[in-house]
Amino acid sequence: MTVVVTGASGHIGGNLVRGLMEKGRDVRAVVHQDTRAIDGLDVERVSASVKDVDSLVRAFEGADVVYHLAARIVISAADEDEVHAVNVQGVRNVLDACERAGVRRLVHFSSIHALAQKPVDEPLDETRPLADTGPCLLYDRTKALGQREVLAGVERGIDAVIINCGAVLGRCDFRPSHQGEMLLGLYHRRIPALVPGGYTWVDVRDVVEGAMVVEEKGKTGESYLLSGEWISMLGLSEMVGEVTGAKTPTTVLPMFLAKIGAPFVMGYARLRKQRPLFTSESLSVLSGNTRMSHAKAARELGFDPRPLRETIEDTFAWFDQAGELTR
Repeated sequence: MTVVVTGASGHIGGNLVRGLMEKGRDVRAVVHQDTRAIDGLDVERVSASVKDVDSLVRAFEGADVVYHLAARIVISAADEDEVHAVNVQGVRNVLDACERAGVRRLVHFSSIHALAQKPVDEPLDETRPLADTGPCLLYDRTKALGQREVLAGVERGIDAVIINCGAVLGRCDFRPSHQGEMLLGLYHRRIPALVPGGYTWVDVRDVVEGAMVVEEKGKTGESYLLSGEWISMLGLSEMVGEVTGAKTPTTVLPMFLAKIGAPFVMGYARLRKQRPLFTSESLSVLSGNTRMSHAKAARELGFDPRPLRETIEDTFAWFDQAGELTR
């Protein structure tokens, strides 16, 4: 039976399409304009928008399983109505389309940011409340509200499971992603200095493998945190330097100086029509929880992410083949 992947042109989506095809699955990729992530693959392509439920119904017709990855990822000020339309109303439309098209199971990709980060000194797992109340970032709130939509869909009988990912690194990062740009920024020294804090990183191959196991074994209405290894920004920069031989930044600025500089960095990026190297929002993320736990996924699904160094080595090997290290 057909498996549909929304957001197939993204980093995780493109790798998921490849993983499903390697398993012999019949994959239908939902894409928009940028198709680099799946170019050259013998896969059915359809155009649909999460803001148009009728287009989703047509894309899901005859499908047994839908993986929903399409989302708006924002790390700076953005059009709140647009982000809500994709990350919240879009999820509602996907659920409605699954019902109308007779889809058997929905695998919904949420985010670790959909879960409340505080208290930051205690392990963060699937039991954390959703981050949709109180002061929180736009992306966090909309991903949390989208996850609530899935849970409401389960209540009305939809067979859906949820994945909460950490930050993803790895091969086939064609655009590249925010995380891929960060690695390349360290390599090319476009990031002149670092800040305190760090994040939990996970290999895209482990996320893809974990997602396919979630489809098979995940319990309806349950969420599964797929995370990897926490490392400071300094530790990550040093690892990139060790792996590539590049002279990567080692100066760590106080966080207050980085926050003062963030608006100027954003203004400069807007003038050049580029993504900012960092924003006030991304700085707050680096000060978040350091103890993200994938114990539930390990226990119930056998999830066992590879060491971060292996991911960094393989990611830069792919970037080298893609010509990103000479640009």
